[in-house]
Amino acid sequence: MEIKLIGEKRAILIKVDGELDHHMAGKIKDAADRKMRSTNAVNVIFDLSDMTFMDSAGIGVMMGRYKKARTLGGKTAVFGTNAQTLRIIKMSGMDKIIKIVPGFEKAIRYIDKGEIYNG
Repeated sequence: MEIKLIGEKRAILIKVDGELDHHMAGKIKDAADRKMRSTNAVNVIFDLSDMTFMDSAGIGVMMGRYKKARTLGGKTAVFGTNAQTLRIIKMSGMDKIIKIVPGFEKAIRYIDKGEIYNG
């Protein structure tokens, strides 16, 4: 897991490596919330390109960061989904509220300008 600040966009980038399960969920949640507080970030971008597994705890992490960003007036985007992860996101209904984009640059443009991408 790596969490970076994209200062000019008031965003944090959460890069998930390996599994996003109940063992990692608390660590990611706590680190993301700390980074948002300490930097005044309001937007969240998830990079799932190196994630191999996600369970309901992972869904909870993503939903919680979405709610926090929304409360702060920000947006949430995700990129790097594989077929299995995309299926989980769609089954949970998260795709209706968290924007799925094809890559990092598209995530930045969505957060910055509200551009919406299909596919």
